[in-house]
Amino acid sequence: MSAKRLIVAITGASGAVHGVRLLEALREIGGVETHLVVTPAGWLNAEQELQRRRPEIEALADVVHGVREVGASIASGSFATDGMVVAPCSMRTLAAIAHGLSDNLVARAADVTLKERRRLVLMVRETPLNLAHLRNMVAATEMGAIVYPPLPAFYQRAQTIAEQVDHTCGRVLDLLGIAQGLSPSWQGIAAQRHPDPGSTHA
Repeated sequence: MSAKRLIVAITGASGAVHGVRLLEALREIGGVETHLVVTPAGWLNAEQELQRRRPEIEALADVVHGVREVGASIASGSFATDGMVVAPCSMRTLAAIAHGLSDNLVARAADVTLKERRRLVLMVRETPLNLAHLRNMVAATEMGAIVYPPLPAFYQRAQTIAEQVDHTCGRVLDLLGIAQGLSPSWQGIAAQRHPDPGSTHA
């Protein structure tokens, strides 16, 4: 496998913008073969939240798989990838992954990612969280997944929603070992102000 290869799944939670922005960023970065799979509710949310049609989103990926394609390449552990991100990850999808159901291609590809000890990032989205949600997050974490809710961070002083989304997606790409320019690394508060005259590090 010469280039990196990443699976991007979009499911029926709010926040389709994160999955789409990841696809855009990966195309801009280059050198990453993207495999996209979207649930029916994921397509519905993408149209509702982004007013973007399916063909436009599919065009951002290198390969598109149907959610019921159980014979797809990404359903097999012999198909090498560098990981998978579910962005956003609905609580239904989280539950399927946590319990190993593999009842659609998203859950199956995630199961394959875990069993092959590859990086799986779940951008879970729901509030407030009930006990089933929390237990499923614990189970997924114990299995090796990284639970990364797309919560906004404020220390970078983002001025727009787009900047917030870029920061979140940049952190996810960091977790997947993909060099990115969406979000600069934090250099510390000291780098943003004049050094303390009394500091021994000045």
